[in-house]
Amino acid sequence: MNISHHFDDATLISYSSGSLPQGMALLVASHLHWCPECRVRTEETDTIGGALLDALAPVALADDALEQLLARLDAVEVEPAPAPAPVQNSDNDDELPAPLAAVLGQPIDALPWRRVGYGVQQVDLGLEGPGATRLLRIQPGISVPHHTHRGNELTLILRGSYTDEVGRFQRGDVADVDTEVQHQPIVDTDQECICLIATDAPLKFSGLIGRLAQPFIGL
Repeated sequence: MNISHHFDDATLISYSSGSLPQGMALLVASHLHWCPECRVRTEETDTIGGALLDALAPVALADDALEQLLARLDAVEVEPAPAPAPVQNSDNDDELPAPLAAVLGQPIDALPWRRVGYGVQQVDLGLEGPGATRLLRIQPGISVPHHTHRGNELTLILRGSYTDEVGRFQRGDVADVDTEVQHQPIVDTDQECICLIATDAPLKFSGLIGRLAQPFIGL
């Protein structure tokens, strides 16, 4: 796998500090599964985060801090999460990064895809937190409406490729964009493109078609 596009430093620092929304953290972990370069960089940001924590002045705890913590733990009823179904990739299904495979529990082609426009389908992962986390499936030659961003948008290519104003993105690449970026990704081969997309704020579509499509795409 030849990965050409990676996260910026701010995203990896946020990941190391645990401040990313759930969907974005899943996307980062999925890319790290594939990308040795970003794994090395994440080790560096983990070290930086640890050094910053060591530099903080200690704060005295209340005398009954332990009792308060134990009381909160006793009050929480935790149900064990069901084990995900084993992932068995079909002949037409690309291997998924392990963090995403554990969440999906089934091959990409077996998911309940919902049509949201001509040549475009999506699956909402329903994760908690601000923004949205979805799989987007785009047919060859189809483009996502031109849009800007009200916040941050992370995209991980799982199958196929697309081209936009930033460059060409293939399997394993990530697009890490913010409010400064305007783009219109278009699938540039005869193979469909499947992406994992996580946002922390709704996109801002340009033009009439984009604005009409936004309620259905939901990003």
